[in-house]
Order: sequence, then structure tokens, then C-alpha cells
Amino acid sequence: MLTAESAMNTIPTIFNERQINMTVLGGRQKPSHIAMDVAVILLNSSGSHFRVQVLENPVTCGFSDIISLEPHRENRNIEETAHRFPSVKFIVPLDTVTDGDMINIGMSETDASHVLVLRDSLAIPHGVVSPKLVEHVLKLDCYCVAPRLIDAAHGGVAVRSIPFAERGHLHMEMTAVVTEGAPTVYPFDIVGLYNREKFIRLGGFDYTILSPYYQNMDLALRSWLWGERTVISPSFLLSYAGAVPVETMTADVTYLHCYLKNMLPVFKIDHGVISPFSFFRFFYNSSCGFFESRRLFKDAVRWTTVNRYRFKTDIKHLVENWGAV
Repeated sequence: MLTAESAMNTIPTIFNERQINMTVLGGRQKPSHIAMDVAVILLNSSGSHFRVQVLENPVTCGFSDIISLEPHRENRNIEETAHRFPSVKFIVPLDTVTDGDMINIGMSETDASHVLVLRDSLAIPHGVVSPKLVEHVLKLDCYCVAPRLIDAAHGGVAVRSIPFAERGHLHMEMTAVVTEGAPTVYPFDIVGLYNREKFIRLGGFDYTILSPYYQNMDLALRSWLWGERTVISPSFLLSYAGAVPVETMTADVTYLHCYLKNMLPVFKIDHGVISPFSFFRFFYNSSCGFFESRRLFKDAVRWTTVNRYRFKTDIKHLVENWGAV
């Protein structure tokens, strides 16, 4: 049961609907060596003294663009770093943003066919991604190819998410055992190689969902329900430099957008629809009050109606047929 204040933002219906104030530094010249049609979005969270070593190796890999998202506005060394790496575009959002917001921004700043999303918490070695590896994983022809991740001690991280239903609720079984092309509900920690065109067609991350876990889950489930796939490639291997992040599954009120958009639509013949009778089940579980529940529900019905022909299945059939995807 959820108890929270009203979430006033409506569900976005187009990609990058939220306009964010930001400062952009560098990136005026292209990398001197471009070997693949792949851009990098680097999500930064560490102190500035880590930034140079994180950037040194990607700039030599042959990426078409390198975009570094810097959520810390107080960083005073960014101009010096931008001068040192003239081919890297540094973006500093001036508003409070989520990881999904930053990735949406990065996707808008490149025209590469594929985008590799990395975090500065990863050890990023020289040749982190080679043209040969990219050629291999792109043969999987998916919306997103997620890497096999290991911790600093070289132990496997449980990155593969397998859906199952229990007492009418969706749950995830996590495992570190992966095979080439094994389907996973979502890319762990949002790290992966994304097909940019498919990402944009899916609408990108929903900025109204503030929980990092449910924001990731929302886009991932939407991609599956709309006919796309996310898989893991063990040959695509990355390691954390320090502690492995712990997924926080605590739901806030914005989780309800994820629930409404992905759990309630039912696939009928050739489209998705939310039955008006499902409102009472939602109201009973939301604890938002009648009028707020009705507002959220009507917003989800509007969003589902706009996107009804994008649906290729529903959550019930996705879970029941997971072994065959």
C-alpha cells in the first residue's frame, strides 16, 4: 500500500518532453579517430578527481561522440577538464534531474545509431568496447544489449532479471548465470548498448517516475510490451571499480505511473486497453484517495489510448511466455 502526496506531472507522450536548463561545455570538435557509429553517455556521480581517469580510455576507443553528464553543479574543475578533452561534450543540468533525464538529454545530443550508457562507478579500461565487439552484439538486433557485470573481486553480479507472478504481483528473479542472447527484463544499473532510434520511439525514460529502479523498470517493461527485446551478451563484460549498487525497490507515489502503464493494460486483438473496471482494484491498492486515484488512472488511460497500437502483448502473457521470448 502506498501513502504519498499527489504526483502532479502527467505521463509524457513524446520523447524528451521535459525541457531542462543546462550548461554545455566542450564537444566542439569530433574525436580524431571514429571507428564505429556508437556514442557514449557517461553518467557521473563521483568526485572530480576520478573524472580524468574515467575519460582517458573512452576517448581512444573510436566512439563517434562522448557525452559526459555532470549532475554536480558545484564542480569547479569542469572547465579545466573540458579543455583537456576537447572532443568530449560536458553537460551540467541546472535543474534537479534523474538518471533517466540525463540519458534522455544524452540521446538528444547525438545522431549515432547506437549509444553505450556507462557509469563512472565502472572500471573503464582501454578498449572497453571495440568495433569487433560492437559488430558482434549488434547482430543480436535488439533494443538494448546489456553487459555481464562483475564486481571488483571478479565475482559475478546478478544482472539477469526473469519475471514471475506471485499472488497477482510481478516479481523479478535475479541471476548471475547468463548465456549469449539470454533475455532480461531490464539492463542492470541502466548500463547497456541501446539502439537510439528504438529508444526514442519508445519515448525514453519517464521523468515523472523519480525512483531509479522503477524508472528503469518502466521503460524496460514498455519495450517488451511494445515488441522490443533486451538481452545479455557475456562477451560484453564490464567490472565495477568499487561496491556494486544495491537496487532500491521501495515504491514512492511515482511508482504508480509504472504500475498503471505496464500492469493494467490488456492486449485485445491488435491494441492495448485499460478496462474502466480496473480502476477499483487500483484505487484499493493505491491509498492515494479517491480523487487523486481517479486523476492518475485517467492520465494512464489517456496515455494508453494514445499508444494503444504500440502494444504487442500484455504483462500477463509476457510473464507466462517468458521462456519463449
